[in-house]
Amino acid sequence: MSFTFDAPPPRSPRHWPTWLGIGALTLLARLPWPLQRALGGAIGNILRWTLRDRRRVAARNLELCFPELDADARDALLRRHFAALGIALFEFGRAWWGSVAPQRLGLVVEGVEHIERARAAGRGVIVVSGHFTTLEMCARLACDHVPLAGMYRPYPQPAMEWAVLRGRSRYAAGMFAKDDVRGVARHLKRGGLLWYAPDQDPSKGDSAFVPFFGQPAKSLKSTHQLARLSGAAVVMFQHFRRDDGGYTLRFWPAFDAFPSDDADADTARVIAAIETMAREAPEQYLWIHRRFKRRPDGGRVYD
Repeated sequence: MSFTFDAPPPRSPRHWPTWLGIGALTLLARLPWPLQRALGGAIGNILRWTLRDRRRVAARNLELCFPELDADARDALLRRHFAALGIALFEFGRAWWGSVAPQRLGLVVEGVEHIERARAAGRGVIVVSGHFTTLEMCARLACDHVPLAGMYRPYPQPAMEWAVLRGRSRYAAGMFAKDDVRGVARHLKRGGLLWYAPDQDPSKGDSAFVPFFGQPAKSLKSTHQLARLSGAAVVMFQHFRRDDGGYTLRFWPAFDAFPSDDADADTARVIAAIETMAREAPEQYLWIHRRFKRRPDGGRVYD
């Protein structure tokens, strides 16, 4: 069951450029899926050359995280990553405002029983994933099988904020701004499900440096904190686009003995699981993010 979103859209002329962009994305979301995949790959190649700073960040991340690959192999992975980013533009549009009927064909869903088992015991479930290019499409597909609510970072443009929330209201069980901890805790205590991704370098909040691909990565302790506050189970949610164009959604068994008394160890456990998922579909992880922006010694990773 989706949530109700009935706020009026912002109509000020200063929002008109954003509305034009949203209109264009809505039209593009209705193109045939095979064409979108082809266009997405081409757009990704353009982005690889135009987003120079992000290309350097992604290349540096791959250098740090895959030292076993030679320069040619890392460059090939970088190319595949930007192709995945280009396809993700169409996946986001389809998830928010279009049809996902083509994506339901060949969909593989595994492990829903792990969520059902936790709910049968009267617990809410924190469904933890990472920032993968497929996150929006796969969250929508998952909502066909489990009633997922989500946490999100509010958009700076009110028109985009309205359009995305309106689109998500068609399938999500609820949406919570990232600082709405009380609302999230209530939802989980009532047996709700919450999609959550704690794998980006935080600017604020209780965090710890834990290993990610052998590198110290500053990571929020919030999965531990939410589980302790709400009594919810923690289930990892792995998702990726397969080489045949279909999607796989995989819910892992709930973590045993989570949360523990050690918030840092729990955080490391979550980030290690996200690393495992990223290794299975490395081109689909969000390498353009400055994941190692902060270092324990105060050093710099990125130019």
